[in-house]
Amino acid sequence: MEGSAKKRIRIGFIGVGSMGQAAHLRNYASLHEECEIVALAELRPEVGDRVAARYGIPNVYRSHEELLAKEKVDALVVSQPFARHGILIPELAKAHVPLLSEKPIAASIAVAEKIVKALEENKTWLMVGYHKRSDPATVYAKAEIDRLKQSGELGKFRYLRVTMPPGDWIAGGFNDNINSSESPGPLSWDPAPEDMDKATNHEYGEFVNYYIHQVNLLRHLFGEDYKVTYADPAKVLFVAQSESGIPGVIEMNPYTTTLAWHEAALATFERGYVKLELPAPLVCNQPGRVTIFRDPGNGATPVTLLPEMPWIHAMRNQAFNFIKAVRGEAPVPCLAPEALQDLHIARDYIRLLKGI
Repeated sequence: MEGSAKKRIRIGFIGVGSMGQAAHLRNYASLHEECEIVALAELRPEVGDRVAARYGIPNVYRSHEELLAKEKVDALVVSQPFARHGILIPELAKAHVPLLSEKPIAASIAVAEKIVKALEENKTWLMVGYHKRSDPATVYAKAEIDRLKQSGELGKFRYLRVTMPPGDWIAGGFNDNINSSESPGPLSWDPAPEDMDKATNHEYGEFVNYYIHQVNLLRHLFGEDYKVTYADPAKVLFVAQSESGIPGVIEMNPYTTTLAWHEAALATFERGYVKLELPAPLVCNQPGRVTIFRDPGNGATPVTLLPEMPWIHAMRNQAFNFIKAVRGEAPVPCLAPEALQDLHIARDYIRLLKGI
């Protein structure tokens, strides 16, 4: 379908807090030819009303129950703390429409399993917001890695490294948010995992909050599942091996930055590599960068390629990818069952790190 023949997806928002506004709402609002934001549910009345006024959203509700009772939507964007996903997502699944939530899918494996089951029972699906998959540079790098694996022109795939030192991930992305001092009131939270003590669970929660993107990106670029083989006691290296035996690492905090964001991935072959560099998560109109180095040997001149990317940021492209998936025009970048696998990987890492 082209132009006006396309169906504008009717979207409801469940929560318009910091990430709800900066990472999601402003991007869907910019895709006005593709979607219509028909309603939002927000526990804080002032924030809900002011956000709705800014974005021209016609209906505001104080609960998801009220929104679902009164609105007909094609999809829901659920921007909530991930430790509340187990409470909210099974309820929202009863609307039988596709859902999008932030990562990780849940704070524990047991809760994630509950979510996956609820989605299956209600015959719907959840797209988990691993926005890095939607960056134009990631899309390009992934396609090139897969092509080189298939063609063999640079030899065998040998190694994969993902690096993400702590830095300024917000990059001014919250500057335009609407805020207030209102309290959302008492909230219910998902139960803590039963197989970890409080200290271990805290460490697990910090790891999945910050590094689950890289856990997922490693699988995405491998193109296959993997297992954790070593957890560095200094918490710098996460070492893995793919199903076909390719070694990989996540470098978690080899150094820190105060102003910059230095996230990168390096996929090496026998005679070259594909390097992916990603911007801070909340930047606008800035894609990542890709560098391709080819050294075929046999007297051929080595070449370094720097393909240009379109001026589209990952969060906006993620919104577009969700809309296309809701329409049935494209596959979902990451579904709930794969996001559950990420929690299993994270648990294995913590088990190796802590012995629990």
